[in-house]
Amino acid sequence: MTALSVLIVEDDAIIGQLLAEILEDMGHMVCAIVATEDEAVADAMRHQPGLMLVDLNLQEGDGISAVDRILKNGPKPYVLMSGAPMRAGRPSATVLRKPFSEQDLAQAIQRVVAPRS
Repeated sequence: MTALSVLIVEDDAIIGQLLAEILEDMGHMVCAIVATEDEAVADAMRHQPGLMLVDLNLQEGDGISAVDRILKNGPKPYVLMSGAPMRAGRPSATVLRKPFSEQDLAQAIQRVVAPRS
């Protein structure tokens, strides 16, 4: 798989940093780790990442709203993440249930990026 620039949207700083380390070990580059919906939208516009990993439940804002706002400017692959019970909506989205393994993450990335390759 080609190395990707990845935007991490995660309001738990420790999880965000762990994800960044895993992604970098996989050969990807993390362009930013942000914690709020507004930061996600701003950094997606600034960095134009090749992939977004987005937590569904943020302390400030909402992961799905962030994705919706970002996708108004064109398609961009993303993987949603959640440690909370799953809620309805986005039946076609790839969602990782926390905690997940590095293999689960790699498979999810492949699933959302492969159609664009």
